[in-house]
Amino acid sequence: MRPGPRNLITDVAGLSVGNASDGRLKSGATVLVGERPFTAAVSVMGGAPGTRETDLLAPDRLVQEVDALVLSGGSAFGLDAASGVADALREAGRGFDVGGQRVPIVPGAILFDLTNGGDKSWRENPYKALGRTALANAGPCFDIGSVGAGTGATTRNWKGGLGSASAVLEGGLTVGALVAVNALGSVTLGDGPQFWAAPWELENEFGGLGLPSPLPPQDVEGPGKRLGEATTIAIVATDARLTQAEAMRLATAAQDGMARAIVPSHTLFDGDLVFAAATGAQPLAEGGADLYRLGHAAACCLARAIARAIHAARPAPGDRQPSWAARHAPD
Repeated sequence: MRPGPRNLITDVAGLSVGNASDGRLKSGATVLVGERPFTAAVSVMGGAPGTRETDLLAPDRLVQEVDALVLSGGSAFGLDAASGVADALREAGRGFDVGGQRVPIVPGAILFDLTNGGDKSWRENPYKALGRTALANAGPCFDIGSVGAGTGATTRNWKGGLGSASAVLEGGLTVGALVAVNALGSVTLGDGPQFWAAPWELENEFGGLGLPSPLPPQDVEGPGKRLGEATTIAIVATDARLTQAEAMRLATAAQDGMARAIVPSHTLFDGDLVFAAATGAQPLAEGGADLYRLGHAAACCLARAIARAIHAARPAPGDRQPSWAARHAPD
């Protein structure tokens, strides 16, 4: 397993990602869009999710493909980012055909960043415009760190952020992950520089710091931020040809990557959620071996993307938490 050429989810051919950020608001939105509709599914493990159109991602529903997936800040207000994406896609002629009317299918998920120090005194919900802007910015290359849905994210002890990673399997299948990290738990061992995801790191992508041996005791203390102010939302993608049921298993397997990289994760007070996307460009080998490998690769990619999000985050005026880079990045 090796990273793709960009080490981004867009190493899965046919997918683009766009970010929109508002520094005054300390929030933003991120969209993943395909050249054509793609199979999608979802797995929710957290106890406090905020979502749009996730019910239709069940395998027994009529619609089997979506046009885009949206991750956003803003708590419930941020769900409107998907409306901006849907409006723009409809204008472009995209969407599910219902009696000659095009209805873009745009599921989304949100994280809570309303108390991070940004100016939230808007009179009109800003997230619809942020969603539209994110779609307009979509392309194969995009920034990670303090951008998009990760602009105002926080964790137990560090500034959060947007992360991505990819992997190319030995047989040629590609897997990628995209994540906005706003967790109640910690991505590092205490306030030190080492990331829980270190065992799955590739090519020193978040510093090559490893883990101490033996590991120190890891008693879980009280939350470092207020309950109800957390959620890590993610997308894993592949170029494999998957059914919606198989995509759901991929999303479920990827949740293990969240547990590898955030301690603790999947708490009652997090809304942890993973979408899966499959473009269908490559057939699977018979016998289920490829599905087995894809699940492992998706978990590894998501763990790496989480660490990369915190590693890439940078300080900004008004931050209420330090960035990992400000404390530990080499001069």
